[in-house]
Amino acid sequence: MPQDHVTIQRALISVSDKTGLLDLAAALLMRNVELLSTGGTAKAIRDAGLPVRDVSEITNFPEMMDGRVKTLHPMVHGGLLALRDNDAHVEAMQEHGIGAIDLLVVNLYPFEETVAKGGDWDECIENIDIGGPAMIRAAAKNHAFVTTVVDVEDYEKLLGDMDQHQGRTCPKFRKKLAQKAYARTAAYDAAVSTWMADAIGVQTPHRRAIAGTLKQNLRYGENPHQTASFYGDGSSRPGVSSATQLQGKELSYNNFNDTDAAFELVAEFDPADGPACAIIKHANPCGVARGATLAQAYQSAFDCDRTSAFGGIIALNQTLDAATAEQIVKIFTEVVIAPNVSDDARKIFATKKNLRLLTTGGLPDVKTAGRVWKQISGGYLIQDRDNGSIAADDLKVVTKRAPSEQELADLLLAWKIAKHVKSNAIIYVKDGATVGVGAGQMSRVDSTRIAARKSQDMADALGLAEPLTHGSVVASDAFFPFADGLITAAEAGATAIIQPGGSMRDNEVIAAADEAGLAMVFTGMRHFRH
Repeated sequence: MPQDHVTIQRALISVSDKTGLLDLAAALLMRNVELLSTGGTAKAIRDAGLPVRDVSEITNFPEMMDGRVKTLHPMVHGGLLALRDNDAHVEAMQEHGIGAIDLLVVNLYPFEETVAKGGDWDECIENIDIGGPAMIRAAAKNHAFVTTVVDVEDYEKLLGDMDQHQGRTCPKFRKKLAQKAYARTAAYDAAVSTWMADAIGVQTPHRRAIAGTLKQNLRYGENPHQTASFYGDGSSRPGVSSATQLQGKELSYNNFNDTDAAFELVAEFDPADGPACAIIKHANPCGVARGATLAQAYQSAFDCDRTSAFGGIIALNQTLDAATAEQIVKIFTEVVIAPNVSDDARKIFATKKNLRLLTTGGLPDVKTAGRVWKQISGGYLIQDRDNGSIAADDLKVVTKRAPSEQELADLLLAWKIAKHVKSNAIIYVKDGATVGVGAGQMSRVDSTRIAARKSQDMADALGLAEPLTHGSVVASDAFFPFADGLITAAEAGATAIIQPGGSMRDNEVIAAADEAGLAMVFTGMRHFRH
């Protein structure tokens, strides 16, 4: 069991990230701690005029093999692993002249950063730290006597604990740091193994490791009785995880989930092709639109389902401007996320203190590969991110009538949106905007009916003579197993359909489309989302 309080008399510092190094070294010296160090760390301390001993002085071996071998030595590991209350250990230390090391401060070679910047195989291999993890694991195992620091953010906490206990650290603090140490080496090894599997083309390695870094403790989870937190995976993908929050309350668990869904959807629309807006409620879109201006795109998305948009999440594919901000603040909105925001728009939003405003600096590339993890009882399901896309040339016209140019544009838009709607998904689109969304139903025909009904309700609210679905097109995320869903869409006023095809009753569905005068295209790709 950990000893009561252990006096810090000797520290070994070896860090790749030199942030705060000199302040820490100076503070330890002021507390009469002898410093040992390696390579560049020792040089930085010495260049600052501070006394430090090279590890090579106690090992009697120089650093060798380009620094690959420097701390892998009994004089180091004996000093970290020796049990101070074990007579045999103490005798061995005395016999071999091994001095105790009471504090280890190590952060590792920047392997994750090297991978993130696109380092080649050899560069990544050279940035796999060996001595660092070995020392961390040794020191953490011996936390009864050794304090292990692996995060720069813990430097002040270390000094504070030492000051509180007259130059010593307490058992509770050492235990906490030991846990962090093992989590760091586990995350590091996870990063290495994941990178290596990808680099050599192993799609399903025998073991998969998941790692993350705590970024935020959340007030609660989906419901108040559930605890929750947010961990970052270290990726540089623009989105809610890397966004800058400019104003508003702290993001909740549901905010994170819904904002991610909104931004991934709006990223389907290249800003170079014009403004686009997506409004999300409970991870499903309740309105998506393109427009000549961002304000117009927002208004068209809002007019799809104004009721559901209340308290929703708004994602934009271009810089949020004042005209759009003026429209948004007319109703209660939880979160707005955009690549950037104008100064005038920020001033408008400043009047809504609780509205959360996030900027990301860019859009994620929806075509890049990636993996999605889902926990089930007893394990994890892992799959590639759905980055499938369809162009006009990929479509197969299966009806007597081909879609018009306007119908084709709306069909492709509806298909992009279908990828982001929970199955069974039905999306009605007209003139570049959704006019009805049916999501998450157990039967496809029910999704078709619900979307049409919501469109009728919206038309009534707007005082329109006919449902918004009149003259629309429809996307279905998977094939129609029967003709009833297609017939329902036709009855709602749809004129064209986009769907994967592949049902054993495709011929019946095609015949029903021809009878209704619909144009229908097959994608050969489905977009289930559960």
